[in-house]
Amino acid sequence: MSDLSKWKFWQRNAHTGETPSTAKLVGGASLAILGIYLIVCLVLAWWWDYEPEPIDVSAYAQGHAEAHGQRIVRGYTTAATVVGIASMLLDKRGGYLSNDVFPPGAWMDNVPSWEFGVLVQVRDIGRALRIDLSRSQSQSAEDLYLSEAEGKFFFVNSSWAFPPSESEYLDGIRYLERYLGRLSDSADHRAQFYARADNLRNWLAGVETRLGSLSQRLSAAVGKRQLNIDLAGDAAARQATIAPAESEFKTPWLEIDDVFYEARGQTWALILLLRAAEQDFGEVLDQKNARVSLQQIIRELEPTQDTVWSPMILNGDGLGLLANHSLVMASYIARANAAIIDLRSLLAQG
Repeated sequence: MSDLSKWKFWQRNAHTGETPSTAKLVGGASLAILGIYLIVCLVLAWWWDYEPEPIDVSAYAQGHAEAHGQRIVRGYTTAATVVGIASMLLDKRGGYLSNDVFPPGAWMDNVPSWEFGVLVQVRDIGRALRIDLSRSQSQSAEDLYLSEAEGKFFFVNSSWAFPPSESEYLDGIRYLERYLGRLSDSADHRAQFYARADNLRNWLAGVETRLGSLSQRLSAAVGKRQLNIDLAGDAAARQATIAPAESEFKTPWLEIDDVFYEARGQTWALILLLRAAEQDFGEVLDQKNARVSLQQIIRELEPTQDTVWSPMILNGDGLGLLANHSLVMASYIARANAAIIDLRSLLAQG
């Protein structure tokens, strides 16, 4: 740097006391700090990109009962499994990421999509517990704790403050804990769980629609043309607005992996809930000779949790050179959904 340039630099920075050499040091230190920050974020993102292993629902329910001085009764395994799923959503590696506003959580979308899929199943079983499983008739009063728990789990999943989503879901877990305490108390008859065939059918009806929607969304990864069959089977049926006779559905390219990981989250939670239902509805299933049908549904869903070896979710053509992970997932889910339809038919028989 020439003498004239040094003089001009000194004149511009005289009030700060900086010199050419200190300015370079400050700039270098800033770049080093930024580089370290980015490396730490990348390492954390790799560490947090994690899906928990499924729990053993029977062992979890037994451990929960022992830890709280409670006893296993009808319905305890199902409700305890919901507690376990919701707790794992908050306590897994990296915690709850869907409402993160700072890196690396704000950069990640696969794990938040998985979390939302799990949350959808928690919401559905929470509603089933309130509406059907804890009530003997349509005119029976709702359980207060289950009603509060359902509302907490339906809180928006991306709120980071005032209040954060985690605090609402934690409140929902606490209400479920109170329900479990009353359910296991032989002297308290206010909390009940009715393991009946119609209650199981009602919950499975909701599961059926969820899986059907997931299968359609996954299949739309490559685009599909579909005829309008909204009013098929009823000549007198009408709808609010006229829809085209044929439509094309295609998932945007940037959303394909989000739908895939949401499906993994939903099926992860559903496998655990079905295993819990097998415990609590065992006699009902045996009477209908339907236990093996429920086990087959679980068997069909288990491949959805296989390790994804590809660094990204591929979206090749159906019979093209590259794989299409979404279509593979849709195949597993569609087979499970067909088995659920068969199971509901068995449960409806006398």
